[in-house]
Amino acid sequence: QLQASGGGLVQAGGSLRLSCAASGRTFISYAMGWFRQAPGKEREFVVAISSRGVKSYADSVRGRFTISRVDTKNTVYLQMNSLKPEDTAVYYCAASRGSGVYTRRGSYDYWGQGTKVTVSS
Repeated sequence: QLQASGGGLVQAGGSLRLSCAASGRTFISYAMGWFRQAPGKEREFVVAISSRGVKSYADSVRGRFTISRVDTKNTVYLQMNSLKPEDTAVYYCAASRGSGVYTRRGSYDYWGQGTKVTVSS
């Protein structure tokens, strides 16, 4: 029901835009989030957006990443600028039936399959 796309290989300092398209139901009232998992590490919070557009960013990405949602398209975007090698990970989008801003994995009910981002130095 959540399809993430847009990952790829990019040089440090470059940009990528990830998309998360929802299908099967409308996510207009859902909170959405992006998490990432680097090899050998736990899945970590990146950014979240409430159903009303309130946003929360991890310190490591604040000022470089921007989350947005277009409810008419049932899609959430993650614009990633000034990418660093440490941003390399599989990025997962997630949806919560709640309407707030959630930074914990357990707050999310639906997960996409992940899209891989590799940042070369």
